[in-house]
Amino acid sequence: MKILLAITGASGAIYGLRLAEELLKAGVNLTLTASTSGIGVCQLETGIKLGGDPAEVAHNLSNRWQTPLDHLNVRDINDLWAAEASGSAAPDAMIVAPCSMGTLGRIAAGISGNLLERAADVMLKESRTLILVPRETPLSAIHLENMLKLCHAGARLVPAMPAFYHQPQTMEALVDFVVGKVLDQAGISHNLFARWGDTP
Repeated sequence: MKILLAITGASGAIYGLRLAEELLKAGVNLTLTASTSGIGVCQLETGIKLGGDPAEVAHNLSNRWQTPLDHLNVRDINDLWAAEASGSAAPDAMIVAPCSMGTLGRIAAGISGNLLERAADVMLKESRTLILVPRETPLSAIHLENMLKLCHAGARLVPAMPAFYHQPQTMEALVDFVVGKVLDQAGISHNLFARWGDTP
């Protein structure tokens, strides 16, 4: 399975990083890209550097997660020549986590100014799985209208809203709940949280 994961400048870079780690553990062939703001926020929130030479970033992340380098590819956000920008080479699924409202709005408007936006446009036009993890509060009418527009276009929205019925004791457990819900939408099995009715 091939998945494109994009990290934007919304707060919550940890969602994207944990998701990348779990996707690689599941044996997914993962391509990762990050917006300029996403690179900055990720470094601020986690200390992890996503900017610079893509091959070097992939090497560092592969070492960090102890995963084969041949399962991870990193793309520059401006690389519109990448395979993921073409409908004839689209991945099986694309996930944007976290997804800023600016990125969500541009996807909803069909704007393709970079690899992230173009790939999302490709996923919608090819009727493939596009999962967005918006992280913003409060939400304006514009945000809500854009989200509804994307739902009608076929995107799946998984807001970063952790639950508490599984009695999480750590921040990691809260993050894993959201990551698990995204994996559910992508059809990837996991055991990141206890499901309703299971013993916590």
